[in-house]
Amino acid sequence: MVPVGNRWRSRLGAGMFVLAAGMAVALRGAPELRPNVLFIAADDLRMNLGCYGDPVAKTPHLDRLARRGVLFERAYCQQALCNPSRASVLTGRRPDTLRVWNLPTHFRETRPNIVTLPQHFKQHGYFTQNIGKIFHNFRQKIEGDPVSWSVPAQLHFAAHATDVAQIDGGAPPPNTAKARGTEAREVPDEAYFDGRVAAAAIQALRECRARAEPFFLAVGFWKPHTPFNPPKRYWDRYRREDIPPVRPPRAPVGAPQVALMNAPDGQPQYAEDIAEIRHGYYAATSYLDDQLGKVIGELDRLGLAEKTVIVFWSDHGFHLGEQGLWGKTSNYENAARVPLLIAAPSIRPEGRRAAGLVELLDIYPTLVDLCGLPPVAGLEGVSLRQVLADPTVRVKTAAFTQAPRPPKIQGGPSATMGYSMRDERYRYTEWREWHSGRVTDRELYDHQVDPDETVNRAVDDRQAEVVRKLALRLGQQFPESALPSP
Repeated sequence: MVPVGNRWRSRLGAGMFVLAAGMAVALRGAPELRPNVLFIAADDLRMNLGCYGDPVAKTPHLDRLARRGVLFERAYCQQALCNPSRASVLTGRRPDTLRVWNLPTHFRETRPNIVTLPQHFKQHGYFTQNIGKIFHNFRQKIEGDPVSWSVPAQLHFAAHATDVAQIDGGAPPPNTAKARGTEAREVPDEAYFDGRVAAAAIQALRECRARAEPFFLAVGFWKPHTPFNPPKRYWDRYRREDIPPVRPPRAPVGAPQVALMNAPDGQPQYAEDIAEIRHGYYAATSYLDDQLGKVIGELDRLGLAEKTVIVFWSDHGFHLGEQGLWGKTSNYENAARVPLLIAAPSIRPEGRRAAGLVELLDIYPTLVDLCGLPPVAGLEGVSLRQVLADPTVRVKTAAFTQAPRPPKIQGGPSATMGYSMRDERYRYTEWREWHSGRVTDRELYDHQVDPDETVNRAVDDRQAEVVRKLALRLGQQFPESALPSP
């Protein structure tokens, strides 16, 4: 027998689903009633947020956003590298479909006629605008993707290394941080990219309010990506002794060497720099949080919140010494799992958490669905509208992330591709030869007993049946076949 409380919740969820479906149909016939979209991206942001349970993180604005929508507890990127991940999110296709696995390759080179998420909104009556890093910050070829936007993108094309303090009236104050790749200067927020991105986004919102058509405003923050250089007051929010130590600090027992061949970013030069670098990451996260708070605060002040869907996501996670790794490009949980928050006027009640597995691929069909736009053929994600109506709903049994080896992030041939599947209990990874598809190494991590992924159980004969079953499931998504040259 179903308990009365559960039966009531089930009927409520079903009713909300039917209501949302009816609203979507109505919106397709009434463009002027469609909601706006505020699409906010972060760069290299891992799960160290207050709303995700980190007791140290000072992220009040993201925590507040989580309370006004749905927090996805287990969202995963499709590749832990900026360009492939962002291309996947914005086209709704996996890296293998796009043939994009590195930083230089633009998806228009391999799939020139694909319709991006903002482009689809633009084609259906939306004003679309890009402030900051949304597509990858290409240093050559195409800057972003001009066809996706109604007006030229702003503050979207630069190298992270050029994000140095700039103030009026001469040289900035001295840097009090010591580790390589860190800075702590007494400067205003606008001295760095993200402060200027927030200011430009606020101005864009004011202009969007005056438009007759709905808007799709994409705001891409550059932090907490290296260098870890937020203004000093964000460092001052933390005591160094409160920053947690690296856990786990060593490679998993039994892990193959190919899994540990990442592209280090932010790696300390000296062991004594580790605490400062981790401190800088927390500070950079708080700096990002404040800039996001300014933008959402302006959305509220302008009276736009009640007709705007807000999506916040990070392109991938980041290692800060875990598994002995620094940076991204791994298939481990620290790189693959990402924050994902969605708030919308139709989401009631607010402040709920969805524990089911989802992928960043799902953002594209979800926004199309929520805003009543025609569906797009060929998308490889699924709409999360059912989950927004009832966060207990599961729409996927697994999420998939991949990583080439060597990473070759600046282009060039890789020899191996690692395909990783995260289900409710396990992370299972196969490392396959690029030109044959032959499996050379396997990894298995049991999150029920080993959430930090410290022991590779694929080498344990007692797990042979588990490995066999997971290999069959992974093979359904990624058959063992050769890949084209990258």
